[in-house]
This record gives sequence, structure tokens and C-alpha cells, in this order.
Amino acid sequence: MDILSILGLIVGFGAILGGQHLEGGHLDTILNAVAMLIVLGGTIGAVMLQTPLPTFLRALRITSWVFVPPKISAADTLDAILEWNQIARKEGLLRLESVAMDEEDLFRQKGLQLIADGAEPELIREIMEADLDIQESNDISASKVYEAMGGYSPTIGIIGAVMGLIHVMGNLADPASLGSGIAVAFVATIYGVALANMLFLPMSSKLRAIIDQRSRVQMMLIEGLISVADGDNPRNIESRLQAYLN
Repeated sequence: MDILSILGLIVGFGAILGGQHLEGGHLDTILNAVAMLIVLGGTIGAVMLQTPLPTFLRALRITSWVFVPPKISAADTLDAILEWNQIARKEGLLRLESVAMDEEDLFRQKGLQLIADGAEPELIREIMEADLDIQESNDISASKVYEAMGGYSPTIGIIGAVMGLIHVMGNLADPASLGSGIAVAFVATIYGVALANMLFLPMSSKLRAIIDQRSRVQMMLIEGLISVADGDNPRNIESRLQAYLN
């Protein structure tokens, strides 16, 4: 669980609601289901129009990473590499085939299987880096879905505000209702700007950071697998990969 993401939501939205309360405003003045429907519906619709279906579905799948990021540990990866190296040196590279079958991570599994199959180190690097590039590209494209939502939602909020003002202008015969009507109209603008800057754009940045971190660890994994395939000394492997721990 990413406590910082949860605290960020609480602090951000809490500050806005707290400020509203301290200024003497009421919570119900900024709660409007119609405005939220316009902003969210319009934003999601625009993003669906611009995004290929696989990318959109991938974005939905990785949304949980903002609050429950995948387990990514350079130290654990180094320990695993050193263990595989020890197994390979003692029992032979073919023994890594059974190790690969026990791995839940498909990226690790593929690398170990390539070593067990006797692939040349350069071929292993070529295959694994190609997989990494495709995986990273797909995930970055998915994270940009939320970046796009952050770009659209303020504009959709303005559309909602204008729609509300049109409704107000149609009721000029009732001056008593103009003030509250205008206030409600601008709630859509608040929703659009707040969702963009306090949810969608931060989510995109957090996902990008997680993707970058995972890619660095997987690059470390590739270097480690090459070293195992070459039969390097454990101390040399640890020294070569130590930089990834920083």
C-alpha cells in the first residue's frame, strides 16, 4: 500500500473542503451530481475517443498501482540473481529450467528459460531488451490516458459552467435565484480543475515513476541474467549490479 498516495488525496481534498468550511461556506454548495456527471462523463468520453481499446484497458488495469504498486525491489532482484548464479555454477545451466517454472514473474521466467535452453548471452540481451521496450512503451501509453484526462477535464468543466449559465440566463425573470444558479454553474469548473490537478495528472506522474522504477530493475535483471549465462564470479556480479541499488 502506497501511504503517500492516500495521504496526498486526504490532504489535497481535505484542504479544499476545510478552506470552504473556514470561509463560512457549506459543503452542499460544492456538491452537484449533474456537474460531476458532465465533467466525468465528458472527460472519459473524450479519452475513449482518442485512445485505442488495448491502451484504455491497460490503463484501467494499472490504476491500482497508484495505491498498491507492484513489488519492485532491486535488492531482492540482486539476491535472486546471485542465487541463480550459485545454482548454475554448482548444478549447471539446465537446472535453471526448473527454477524458471517456479517463477511467477513472466519476465524472469523467460530469461531463465533462455539461459537453460543454452541461448547465447547477446541473444538473451536482444530478446529481453525487446520485451522490456514493448512492455515499457505499452505501460507509458497507458499512463498517458490519465494525463489526457487531466488535459480534458478543465475544458469540460468550463463547458458545464457555460451550460449552467445558459440555464440561469433563461430564468432572469426570477432574480432571487440568480445568485445560487450562478454558484452552481461554476461548480463544474471547480470539478474540472480539481480533478485534473489533484487526481488525474498526479496519477499519471505516479504511474510513470513506477514504470520507470520497474524498468530500471528489469534492466538490472537483464544484466544479471547475462552474467549468469557467462558464468561470472558472484563478487563480480554483485559489483557490476551494485549501482542499481542506489
